[in-house]
Amino acid sequence: MALRFEILGRFNRARAAQLTLPHFVCQTPLFMPVGTQGTIKGLATNQLEEIGCQIILGNTYHLALRPTSELIDELGGLHQFMNWPRALLTDSGGFQMVSLLHLADITEKGVTFQSPVDGKPMLLTPEESIQIQNRIGADIIMALDDVVKTTITGPRIEEAMYRTLRWIDRCIAAHKRPHEQNLFGIVQGGLDPVLRDICVRGLVDRNLPGYAIGGLAGGESKDSFWRVVAQCTAALPEDKPRYVMGVGYPLDIVVCSALGADMYDCVYPTRTARFGTALVPEGVLKLKHNAMADDTRPIDPTCACMVCRTYSRAYIHCLVTKDAMGSQLLSYHNLYYMMKLSRDLHMSIIEGRFPDFLKVMSLNGYAMPWRLLELISLPAVLRSLPLKIKIIKDTQTR
Repeated sequence: MALRFEILGRFNRARAAQLTLPHFVCQTPLFMPVGTQGTIKGLATNQLEEIGCQIILGNTYHLALRPTSELIDELGGLHQFMNWPRALLTDSGGFQMVSLLHLADITEKGVTFQSPVDGKPMLLTPEESIQIQNRIGADIIMALDDVVKTTITGPRIEEAMYRTLRWIDRCIAAHKRPHEQNLFGIVQGGLDPVLRDICVRGLVDRNLPGYAIGGLAGGESKDSFWRVVAQCTAALPEDKPRYVMGVGYPLDIVVCSALGADMYDCVYPTRTARFGTALVPEGVLKLKHNAMADDTRPIDPTCACMVCRTYSRAYIHCLVTKDAMGSQLLSYHNLYYMMKLSRDLHMSIIEGRFPDFLKVMSLNGYAMPWRLLELISLPAVLRSLPLKIKIIKDTQTR
């Protein structure tokens, strides 16, 4: 095991911790931006350090296709290749089973992909996924799992869960750098609480360095999503990091942190930036709207990021409609927003202000999930917050 996880503070199920990895000491809860092929689109690594990014996520599937894991290994590993001194996490490639299913054939042996680069078949087995990740050299590597959308029902969900458990043993056996890289298992089971429980128990029996909750954020209702997270975090070990995969909406991160999760990743902050949208305390701000054309205010008057200190909404409006620099500036701002959210969550738990933090979120317009919080027995103080809270208006009305 190549990590240390120390809980520094708690508020009921929420926890603030220090996660020590080979390349960086991280503070949780934390958000990880997605750099699919070793880069966050439009941003340099020194800019990511400036805004407080702790871990970047890379994707095994895409890196194996281009530039190839062999080349990355030859050039000193992904840290050196992309000049990133802090921590890295690599996904296993399993998510592509969902996102690129028309190119994939899933069997017990592994997943055969049709390469989008040259059309040739590429077999990704649990062993090959781990071997690729060993060559890439990330601090945290993910086991290959059988991923299905949560909106799918029937025997396919059960098949995928049991296959995920069989594959974790193959991943463990193939992992050749356990003292340098941390292998996380992924809890599957769809929305079925029985299957989720079986998977959690099976993974915990393997005594892994950390655990991820996968197969969510794929179209299920918020209520179902939060219930699965609540169930899994309650059953996972207290002394290991818990990672909810594919989560990037601020409200989801706050709620999942209240449920005891620690780590999150998503393309949302940078993808929405490329469409001209900024994250702000009230929700989102559409910089392409004509109303922004003569607005001299910063994106967020309360934000201390370089973009908000330097540029007006009108200037960015002009850029996002004509120039790639607009999406780069919005990506910088949006990731700064997510890093600040992570820091604020961490400090609010450490300093015993977590209920106040949730109250501020509600007053800023986020509809906190009251019924869910009651059902999972979160602190009574949350239930006492004002029920008449503003709900974010449809973004089309902004």
